Amino acid sequence: MAHTAMSGNGTTDGDDPLQTAVWRLRSRACWADAAALLRPVTASASLQRASLLVERCLYTEQGWEEAEDALRTAEALAHSDDERGAAACERGQLAYAATLHGVRDRADEARAALGRAAALIPPGAAGRALLDFRRGLLAENLARSPQSARAAYRRAHAGATAHADPLLLSFTWRHLAGLALREGELAEARHGFAESLRIREELGYLVGTAPALASLADAESEPEASRLREEATRLFRLLGGVPTWLAHQLTPPTPDAATA
Repeated sequence: MAHTAMSGNGTTDGDDPLQTAVWRLRSRACWADAAALLRPVTASASLQRASLLVERCLYTEQGWEEAEDALRTAEALAHSDDERGAAACERGQLAYAATLHGVRDRADEARAALGRAAALIPPGAAGRALLDFRRGLLAENLARSPQSARAAYRRAHAGATAHADPLLLSFTWRHLAGLALREGELAEARHGFAESLRIREELGYLVGTAPALASLADAESEPEASRLREEATRLFRLLGGVPTWLAHQLTPPTPDAATA
């Protein structure tokens, strides 16, 4: 999530030094260290801190209690509709991550929280694009509804473009490309995956570069596919096996599995 309340999100020259430090740690999978730089005494800081710890849960499958505590603080400090909507959006994302990773089935909680966020964050607002993207994740991975997911991702893509949020664009490109790949639209998939990778490399979003490389590899032919997958594996190991869910994608199939 891009936070703009403190002079930029740390990804460009001239941004707030604190945000730059937070971004550098976040992009290298050091979410706890990034969160430690933020004092949760304001709604903005507490929301950003919660979002970092929620993201750590999604990428590492660890730190659930810390994320819950940070989220409760953010919810307590939220007073405006935008702040309450952002907190609800993070609540939905945490519940989604717990469900996705099999920690506990919180799908109903995720839907309810994102529904609250939708009632609080008006269309066209800066936070709406992230909300639309997360509703797409639920549609794709929990409801198994690719059509609904595509519509949500497209809304998120348009919103991220309008609000100049390149990191979110890297996610919408990647997930739209994933849907295209499933439908056999290889050219569209390659383009989307390549755009996602380009943006992440430009931003220095190291923790997201390995997944982008692996996704592009799935749409490429040999020997390019193997080269991309090897680079993804190198980065994955460099970051200590994060994101955890990428391990399966990078593991080559066994001879038995390949013929199954």
